Parts: sequence; C-alpha cells; structure tokens
Amino acid sequence: MIKVEHISKSFGPKDSFGESVNAVDDISFEVAEGENLILLGTSGCGKTTTLKMLNRLIEPDSGNIFINNQNILDQQPEVLRRGVGYVLQNNGLFPHYTVAENIAVVPQLLKWDKKQTDKRILELLEKLHLDKSYLYVYPKELSGGQQQRVGLARALVADPPVLLMDEPFGALDNVTRSSIHKEFKALDELKRKTIIMVTHDVQEAFELGDRICLMDKGKIVQCGTPAELLFHPKNDFVSQFLKEQRLQLEFKTIKDPQSNISLWATLEQFKFDGKKENKAEFEELMSAFYQYKNEQPHE
Repeated sequence: MIKVEHISKSFGPKDSFGESVNAVDDISFEVAEGENLILLGTSGCGKTTTLKMLNRLIEPDSGNIFINNQNILDQQPEVLRRGVGYVLQNNGLFPHYTVAENIAVVPQLLKWDKKQTDKRILELLEKLHLDKSYLYVYPKELSGGQQQRVGLARALVADPPVLLMDEPFGALDNVTRSSIHKEFKALDELKRKTIIMVTHDVQEAFELGDRICLMDKGKIVQCGTPAELLFHPKNDFVSQFLKEQRLQLEFKTIKDPQSNISLWATLEQFKFDGKKENKAEFEELMSAFYQYKNEQPHE
C-alpha cells in the first residue's frame, strides 16, 4: 500500500563542518493495506518530518514514496492530499468555521453536492459520538476531546484509503486520551484505513500500533511488532528506550490465549470483588503471562 524508499531530508542549521543536519537520513519502510504503523521517538528524531513528506507538506531531498504503486512525486500535491486524510496534534480546525463547515472543506474541494456532504457529516458525528447540535458551533466552544473528534471527522469525510496522524492525542489529558484510544480502536471507519501515526508516547504506540518504527537521529533503529521490539530488541538503544515502562508494556503486548486481547485490557475488565471465580480467572491470566515470559529468550 505505502512504500518508502531511501528518503532523506536536510535543513539548517549547519554543523561545524558546514554541512546541513539530516532530519531524516536515508530511511525505508513499507506499510501493508489496513495496517496501523507507528513512528515512535523523542522530539527531533525525524518522525514528523517523515510523516509530512508522505503528503508532500515537506519535499524529500532524495528517495521515493509510493502509494498504491504510484510515485507521489509524480502527482500534484493538492491532488495527492485530497486522497490522504491528515490529523494534527492541535486538530488544525479553522476557528472562524463552524463544525459543519470545518468537516465540509474537502467535500467542497471535491465538488460534492450539499445533500451528500450533509449526509456524510451526520454519519461521522454519530460514529464519533458527537451530537448534531454541535454542527453550528465554533471550535472554541468545544472541549479538547470534541475538537479532536471533529478533526478526525474532517480527515475521514471523503473516505480516503490512507490516514496520516501527527501526535493526534498529544494535547489531551490522560482521561480523555484513554477514552479516545478506546473509540479509535473500535471505530469501523478506521479498520478500513492504512494509517501512519506519529507519537512520542510509548504506551500509546504499543496500544494502537500493529507495527512500530522506533526512530532516533533521523534513522529507523528498529521496525517490528510491539512484541518484537519488546522481546527481541535490535540493540541497547531499543532496550533502554522501553526499559522504564517494560512491565506495563508486557501486559499490553501479551495476549490472553482465550480471548486474543491483551492481558492489560482483560485485567481492566475485572472487578475485584472477592468472588472466587474472579480470583481463579485472574490466577489463570497471570499463569499464562509468566509462561509466555519464560518462553522468551533472555536478553
């Protein structure tokens, strides 16, 4: 679906040798159709620059990017962007547009008729748990979580096959972020998308990503499933990056063999009320957890 080949990007300031600093340094990766790939790393590692090159908000200095086997550098940027949804950390809503007007931006560019646009907007509001009474209010009248839902609706309204998300939940408080994470995973609109998401939040990456590309200093250090990064780290950098949160990440990575959902999600469903059956189920889960851990090679 998406193939990135040896892309690089440099811009100032220059180093002591007069050379520009590589924000992105010869990276390559592929994203399968319907996959959610996370670009993870600290500030300045090149993840956002990489994301912006995928819809040509930033032009690469070298390399190629293909979406559905078509080189995006051969397309007009404005045409490319109409087929790629884009969600920003600060939601990017136009403050002088109502919610309805914000969501309708792309349909207007695509020259949809008003009836089609209105139907699609109402459909997305329902899916994103926003009351239709919000249609005619302005972004400043919404909470942070509501604004982020509107930003997501705007990115999804034309049903693009690809969705790019740049720290989409970074500005939200922990409670709101946790709630939106659950909605994100359950939303059928997103299950049909190929998604690349940027985040610096390790827990978020492990919770939402099918695969994770861990970046540092403009390069991809390791790209793999959460389990591969956690239990088969490529080097000390990967191990140290995940070390402080390792136990919680293990619970989010290891699946309950019965339900095939993470042990973390399963444990959240428990109500420890002293019932014997709950205690037995908990002990079975912990037994499965330690059995899985013991089967992993020692680092």
